[in-house]
Amino acid sequence: QVQLVESGGGLVQPGGSLTLSCAVSGFTLDSHAIGWFRQAPGKEREGILCLSSDASIYYADSVKGRFTISRDNAKNTVSLQMNSLKPEDTAVYYCAAHRHYECPGSVWRLPSQYASWGQGTQVTVSS
Repeated sequence: QVQLVESGGGLVQPGGSLTLSCAVSGFTLDSHAIGWFRQAPGKEREGILCLSSDASIYYADSVKGRFTISRDNAKNTVSLQMNSLKPEDTAVYYCAAHRHYECPGSVWRLPSQYASWGQGTQVTVSS
């Protein structure tokens, strides 16, 4: 059974940093691309990063230079390192597994591309 569980969310001040983790089970990270998404109140869910099994990374412009993604194959976890956080980064953050080992090219930001989702973790950036 495929399962993804996010953790690490919380309250952080603007300019601060936070690391989210996504623990996966039921599959291995070398067989599925992993995406990170976020959804702010009243807004659509948006893709912010995608990590292919060959370690290629896709970034949304809104997080480029501030967020990065990495994985630990031995622990079957994917981490999202968020730096220089802004109030507009406030959202529920989700990790998701794609059906294939590569991020789906130009459509990697579309939630419909991903087969399995975690429950989400809240990140609030506020002073």
